[in-house]
Amino acid sequence: MSYNPASSQQSELRRSNRAAVLLPRDLGLIALFAALIAALGFVAVPVAGLAVPIVLQNLGVFLAGAILGARRGTLSIVTFLALVAAGLPLLSGGRGGIGVFMTPSLGYLLGWVAGAFVIGFITDRIRTGKPYFPKVLAAVLIGGVLVIDLLGALLSPLFTGLDLGVTLIGSAVFLPGDILKAVLAALVAAAVHRAYPVPPAGIRRGESAA
Repeated sequence: MSYNPASSQQSELRRSNRAAVLLPRDLGLIALFAALIAALGFVAVPVAGLAVPIVLQNLGVFLAGAILGARRGTLSIVTFLALVAAGLPLLSGGRGGIGVFMTPSLGYLLGWVAGAFVIGFITDRIRTGKPYFPKVLAAVLIGGVLVIDLLGALLSPLFTGLDLGVTLIGSAVFLPGDILKAVLAALVAAAVHRAYPVPPAGIRRGESAA
């Protein structure tokens, strides 16, 4: 059988166009996880000496990336942050408005977007095969713990005036809790993908993403 480059390019273009369109299911999942992150905002634990409290909302970020993938996961965070910027008090402690993006929380909020993308980017490529849980856990630890905490610590001195070294040492207090949340998120994501695999964005159930 001869290879037809034109036919192959047309097929690839059709697949790309199909995946570029978000289905109603995709929009519903994005809204659902934005709402989940908002619901988790009821928990905030202030830490003496730190400008940023311990929160549960990053657990929602971990889950969004690990379950929805890079595209929908990132959009769910962007949707949530857009609502916050519009003035809704959805962040932990009832905070909202454009002013929260001019505080030490900025790095962590931007980290949520980057972290969800990194987690989703990795999990989009490991949805099949065993063992699955360790792979998802690695994705969440890289994108959720390393990326978010590092970006948050790097930008925090812009608002606190503290040295970067002091900020990095202080942010270590978040690590035990974040690692625990990463394990929980990986367990939930692995269970969801086993019981009810979520098709990639733009792909209907039963269709092939290839």
